[in-house]
Amino acid sequence: MMISFASGTSTDADDHHGAGGRGITYPWTRPITSLISRELFESMFLHKDDNACPAKDFYTYDSFVKASRCFPRFGSTGSISTRKREIAAFLAQISHETTGGWATAPDGPYSWGLCFKEEISPQSNYCDSTNKEWPCYDGKSYKGRGPIQLSWNFNYGPAGKALGFDGLKNPELVSNNSIIAFKTALWFWMTEKKPKPSCHDVMVGLYVPTVADKAANRTAGFGLTTNIINGGLECGLPNDARVNDRIGFFHRYANVFRVHTGPNLDCDYQKSF
Repeated sequence: MMISFASGTSTDADDHHGAGGRGITYPWTRPITSLISRELFESMFLHKDDNACPAKDFYTYDSFVKASRCFPRFGSTGSISTRKREIAAFLAQISHETTGGWATAPDGPYSWGLCFKEEISPQSNYCDSTNKEWPCYDGKSYKGRGPIQLSWNFNYGPAGKALGFDGLKNPELVSNNSIIAFKTALWFWMTEKKPKPSCHDVMVGLYVPTVADKAANRTAGFGLTTNIINGGLECGLPNDARVNDRIGFFHRYANVFRVHTGPNLDCDYQKSF
Protein backbone atom coordinates (compact mmCIF):
# COMPACT_ATOMS: atom_id res chain seq x y z
CA MET A 1 0.00 0.00 0.00
CA MET A 2 1.28 3.43 -0.91
CA ILE A 3 -0.38 5.31 1.93
CA SER A 4 -0.46 4.13 5.50
CA PHE A 5 -3.20 5.02 7.94
CA ALA A 6 -2.47 3.71 11.39
CA SER A 7 -5.21 1.60 12.88
CA GLY A 8 -6.02 2.03 16.51
CA THR A 9 -5.44 5.79 16.57
CA SER A 10 -8.85 6.26 18.14
CA THR A 11 -9.98 5.43 21.62
CA ASP A 12 -13.46 4.45 20.40
CA ALA A 13 -14.58 7.05 22.89
CA ASP A 14 -18.28 6.79 22.10
CA ASP A 15 -18.56 3.05 22.81
CA HIS A 16 -20.63 3.86 25.87
CA HIS A 17 -23.59 4.94 23.76
CA GLY A 18 -25.68 1.79 23.93
CA ALA A 19 -22.75 -0.63 23.95
CA GLY A 20 -24.58 -3.16 26.04
CA GLY A 21 -26.00 -6.04 24.01
CA ARG A 22 -23.99 -7.92 21.43
CA GLY A 23 -25.65 -7.48 18.07
CA ILE A 24 -28.52 -5.44 19.45
CA THR A 25 -30.25 -3.03 17.09
CA TYR A 26 -31.18 0.31 18.60
CA PRO A 27 -33.98 1.75 16.46
CA TRP A 28 -34.36 4.75 18.73
CA THR A 29 -30.75 5.89 18.43
CA ARG A 30 -29.21 8.18 15.85
CA PRO A 31 -30.16 7.65 12.19
CA ILE A 32 -27.41 6.80 9.74
CA THR A 33 -27.32 10.43 8.61
CA SER A 34 -25.99 11.39 12.03
CA LEU A 35 -23.15 8.89 11.71
CA ILE A 36 -22.19 9.89 8.17
CA SER A 37 -23.18 13.38 7.12
CA ARG A 38 -23.27 14.67 3.58
CA GLU A 39 -20.04 16.56 4.22
CA LEU A 40 -18.29 13.48 5.57
CA PHE A 41 -19.49 11.36 2.65
CA GLU A 42 -18.21 13.90 0.13
CA SER A 43 -14.85 14.13 1.92
CA MET A 44 -14.42 10.37 1.67
CA PHE A 45 -15.18 10.29 -2.04
CA LEU A 46 -13.24 13.33 -3.14
CA HIS A 47 -13.08 12.47 -6.84
CA LYS A 48 -16.23 10.46 -7.57
CA ASP A 49 -17.74 13.32 -9.56
CA ASP A 50 -14.61 14.23 -11.51
CA ASN A 51 -14.89 14.26 -15.29
CA ALA A 52 -12.36 11.43 -15.32
CA CYS A 53 -14.81 9.11 -13.52
CA PRO A 54 -17.40 7.28 -15.65
CA ALA A 55 -19.81 7.33 -12.68
CA LYS A 56 -19.70 11.13 -12.42
CA ASP A 57 -22.81 12.40 -10.57
CA PHE A 58 -24.22 8.86 -10.22
CA TYR A 59 -23.36 7.86 -6.65
CA THR A 60 -25.06 10.56 -4.60
CA TYR A 61 -25.30 10.87 -0.83
CA ASP A 62 -29.08 11.07 -1.07
CA SER A 63 -29.23 7.77 -2.97
CA PHE A 64 -27.00 6.10 -0.38
CA VAL A 65 -29.21 7.31 2.47
CA LYS A 66 -32.46 6.34 0.72
CA ALA A 67 -31.11 2.87 -0.08
CA SER A 68 -29.90 2.35 3.48
CA ARG A 69 -33.41 2.95 4.82
CA CYS A 70 -34.47 -0.30 3.15
CA PHE A 71 -31.97 -2.16 5.36
CA PRO A 72 -32.72 -0.93 8.90
CA ARG A 73 -30.12 -3.19 10.54
CA PHE A 74 -27.30 -1.64 8.51
CA GLY A 75 -25.36 0.81 10.65
CA SER A 76 -27.77 0.36 13.57
CA THR A 77 -26.50 -2.81 15.25
CA GLY A 78 -24.35 -2.70 18.36
CA SER A 79 -22.46 0.20 19.89
CA ILE A 80 -21.83 3.48 18.11
CA SER A 81 -18.28 2.34 17.36
CA THR A 82 -19.51 -0.96 15.94
CA ARG A 83 -22.01 0.89 13.78
CA LYS A 84 -19.37 3.27 12.46
CA ARG A 85 -16.95 0.41 11.85
CA GLU A 86 -19.54 -1.47 9.80
CA ILE A 87 -20.26 1.60 7.67
CA ALA A 88 -16.53 2.16 7.17
CA ALA A 89 -16.05 -1.48 6.15
CA PHE A 90 -18.94 -1.36 3.68
CA LEU A 91 -17.72 1.88 2.12
CA ALA A 92 -14.18 0.47 1.93
CA GLN A 93 -15.33 -2.61 0.04
CA ILE A 94 -17.45 -0.69 -2.46
CA SER A 95 -14.61 1.80 -2.89
CA HIS A 96 -12.22 -0.93 -3.96
CA GLU A 97 -14.81 -2.41 -6.31
CA THR A 98 -15.33 0.95 -8.04
CA THR A 99 -11.97 2.68 -7.59
CA GLY A 100 -10.41 4.91 -10.18
CA GLY A 101 -7.30 5.49 -8.08
CA TRP A 102 -3.68 4.65 -8.76
CA ALA A 103 -0.53 4.74 -6.66
CA THR A 104 0.31 8.41 -7.27
CA ALA A 105 -3.26 9.69 -7.70
CA PRO A 106 -4.11 13.17 -6.37
CA ASP A 107 -5.05 12.96 -2.67
CA GLY A 108 -3.82 9.36 -2.64
CA PRO A 109 -5.24 6.16 -4.12
CA TYR A 110 -7.86 5.85 -1.39
CA SER A 111 -9.71 9.02 -2.35
CA TRP A 112 -10.99 7.61 -5.63
CA GLY A 113 -13.79 5.25 -4.64
CA LEU A 114 -17.11 5.19 -6.54
CA CYS A 115 -15.45 6.22 -9.80
CA PHE A 116 -16.91 3.39 -11.93
CA LYS A 117 -20.47 2.11 -12.10
CA GLU A 118 -19.95 -0.93 -14.32
CA GLU A 119 -17.19 -3.32 -15.26
CA ILE A 120 -15.03 -2.25 -18.19
CA SER A 121 -14.18 -4.86 -20.84
CA PRO A 122 -15.75 -7.90 -19.11
CA GLN A 123 -14.28 -11.21 -20.15
CA SER A 124 -17.68 -12.90 -20.36
CA ASN A 125 -21.40 -12.25 -19.91
CA TYR A 126 -21.21 -13.85 -16.43
CA CYS A 127 -23.99 -16.30 -17.19
CA ASP A 128 -23.88 -19.57 -15.26
CA SER A 129 -26.00 -21.68 -17.58
CA THR A 130 -26.03 -24.54 -15.08
CA ASN A 131 -28.07 -22.44 -12.67
CA LYS A 132 -31.68 -23.30 -13.52
CA GLU A 133 -33.22 -21.32 -10.67
CA TRP A 134 -32.01 -18.02 -12.12
CA PRO A 135 -31.81 -18.58 -15.90
CA CYS A 136 -30.12 -15.99 -18.08
CA TYR A 137 -31.92 -13.95 -20.72
CA ASP A 138 -30.46 -14.09 -24.21
CA GLY A 139 -28.29 -11.11 -25.00
CA LYS A 140 -28.04 -9.96 -21.40
CA SER A 141 -24.78 -9.44 -19.58
CA TYR A 142 -24.53 -10.03 -15.85
CA LYS A 143 -21.21 -8.23 -15.59
CA GLY A 144 -20.20 -6.21 -12.56
CA ARG A 145 -22.45 -3.22 -11.92
CA GLY A 146 -23.07 -0.82 -9.07
CA PRO A 147 -21.08 -0.15 -5.90
CA ILE A 148 -20.44 -3.82 -5.09
CA GLN A 149 -20.05 -4.71 -8.79
CA LEU A 150 -22.88 -7.21 -8.61
CA SER A 151 -22.02 -10.09 -10.95
CA TRP A 152 -23.53 -13.34 -12.28
CA ASN A 153 -27.15 -14.31 -12.93
CA PHE A 154 -27.35 -16.14 -9.59
CA ASN A 155 -26.84 -12.78 -7.85
CA TYR A 156 -28.85 -10.54 -10.18
CA GLY A 157 -31.89 -12.83 -9.92
CA PRO A 158 -32.27 -12.95 -6.13
CA ALA A 159 -31.19 -9.32 -5.72
CA GLY A 160 -33.94 -8.22 -8.10
CA LYS A 161 -36.50 -10.43 -6.39
CA ALA A 162 -35.61 -9.00 -2.99
CA LEU A 163 -35.58 -5.40 -4.20
CA GLY A 164 -38.58 -5.42 -6.52
CA PHE A 165 -37.13 -5.43 -10.03
CA ASP A 166 -36.38 -8.10 -12.62
CA GLY A 167 -32.64 -8.47 -12.22
CA LEU A 168 -32.39 -11.14 -14.91
CA LYS A 169 -34.40 -9.30 -17.55
CA ASN A 170 -33.20 -5.79 -16.68
CA PRO A 171 -29.70 -6.04 -15.17
CA GLU A 172 -28.85 -2.63 -16.66
CA LEU A 173 -30.97 -0.99 -13.97
CA VAL A 174 -28.09 -1.52 -11.54
CA SER A 175 -25.95 0.93 -13.49
CA ASN A 176 -28.80 3.21 -14.56
CA ASN A 177 -30.55 3.86 -11.25
CA SER A 178 -28.45 5.17 -8.38
CA ILE A 179 -30.80 4.08 -5.60
CA ILE A 180 -31.14 0.56 -7.01
CA ALA A 181 -27.36 0.43 -7.38
CA PHE A 182 -26.81 1.17 -3.69
CA LYS A 183 -29.64 -1.20 -2.75
CA THR A 184 -27.95 -4.11 -4.55
CA ALA A 185 -24.70 -3.41 -2.71
CA LEU A 186 -26.48 -3.29 0.64
CA TRP A 187 -28.49 -6.40 -0.25
CA PHE A 188 -25.26 -8.29 -0.91
CA TRP A 189 -23.75 -6.94 2.32
CA MET A 190 -26.74 -7.84 4.50
CA THR A 191 -27.75 -11.20 3.01
CA GLU A 192 -26.49 -14.55 4.28
CA LYS A 193 -25.90 -17.01 1.46
CA LYS A 194 -24.89 -20.28 3.08
CA PRO A 195 -22.24 -21.44 3.61
CA LYS A 196 -21.26 -17.76 3.58
CA PRO A 197 -22.39 -15.57 6.46
CA SER A 198 -23.45 -12.01 5.74
CA CYS A 199 -20.81 -9.30 5.79
CA HIS A 200 -23.07 -7.46 8.22
CA ASP A 201 -23.01 -10.29 10.76
CA VAL A 202 -19.24 -10.52 10.48
CA MET A 203 -18.71 -6.81 11.16
CA VAL A 204 -21.17 -6.53 14.07
CA GLY A 205 -20.04 -9.62 15.96
CA LEU A 206 -22.85 -12.02 15.07
CA TYR A 207 -20.74 -14.41 13.01
CA VAL A 208 -20.38 -17.85 14.59
CA PRO A 209 -17.80 -19.93 12.72
CA THR A 210 -18.74 -23.48 11.81
CA VAL A 211 -16.36 -26.41 12.10
CA ALA A 212 -15.56 -25.93 8.41
CA ASP A 213 -14.91 -22.22 8.96
CA LYS A 214 -12.49 -22.94 11.78
CA ALA A 215 -10.66 -25.52 9.68
CA ALA A 216 -10.39 -22.94 6.87
CA ASN A 217 -9.09 -20.25 9.26
CA ARG A 218 -12.05 -18.00 8.45
CA THR A 219 -11.74 -15.71 11.44
CA ALA A 220 -14.01 -12.73 12.07
CA GLY A 221 -12.81 -9.37 10.78
CA PHE A 222 -12.65 -7.22 7.68
CA GLY A 223 -10.66 -9.93 5.87
CA LEU A 224 -13.61 -12.28 6.08
CA THR A 225 -15.84 -9.76 4.27
CA THR A 226 -13.27 -9.79 1.47
CA ASN A 227 -13.51 -13.59 1.44
CA ILE A 228 -17.30 -13.37 1.17
CA ILE A 229 -17.09 -10.86 -1.69
CA ASN A 230 -14.26 -12.30 -3.78
CA GLY A 231 -12.46 -14.97 -1.80
CA GLY A 232 -12.09 -17.38 -4.69
CA LEU A 233 -9.76 -14.96 -6.46
CA GLU A 234 -8.14 -13.01 -3.64
CA CYS A 235 -7.87 -15.11 -0.48
CA GLY A 236 -5.17 -17.59 0.43
CA LEU A 237 -2.63 -15.40 -1.36
CA PRO A 238 -0.27 -13.63 1.06
CA ASN A 239 0.17 -9.91 0.38
CA ASP A 240 -2.29 -9.82 -2.52
CA ALA A 241 -2.44 -6.30 -3.97
CA ARG A 242 -6.24 -6.35 -4.28
CA VAL A 243 -6.67 -7.32 -0.65
CA ASN A 244 -4.20 -4.63 0.38
CA ASP A 245 -6.17 -2.05 -1.59
CA ARG A 246 -9.35 -2.97 0.27
CA ILE A 247 -7.48 -2.67 3.56
CA GLY A 248 -6.08 0.70 2.54
CA PHE A 249 -9.56 2.08 2.04
CA PHE A 250 -10.69 0.60 5.35
CA HIS A 251 -7.82 2.18 7.25
CA ARG A 252 -8.64 5.57 5.77
CA TYR A 253 -12.35 5.37 6.53
CA ALA A 254 -11.86 3.96 10.03
CA ASN A 255 -9.59 6.92 10.69
CA VAL A 256 -12.27 9.28 9.40
CA PHE A 257 -14.82 7.69 11.76
CA ARG A 258 -12.28 7.60 14.62
CA VAL A 259 -12.74 3.89 15.28
CA HIS A 260 -10.41 0.91 15.41
CA THR A 261 -10.36 -1.36 12.39
CA GLY A 262 -10.37 -4.45 14.57
CA PRO A 263 -8.22 -7.56 13.93
CA ASN A 264 -7.91 -9.93 10.97
CA LEU A 265 -7.86 -7.36 8.18
CA ASP A 266 -6.64 -9.69 5.44
CA CYS A 267 -7.62 -13.15 4.22
CA ASP A 268 -4.07 -14.19 3.33
CA TYR A 269 -4.32 -17.54 5.08
CA GLN A 270 -8.06 -18.16 4.77
CA LYS A 271 -9.53 -20.71 2.42
CA SER A 272 -12.33 -19.39 0.24
CA PHE A 273 -15.90 -20.61 0.64
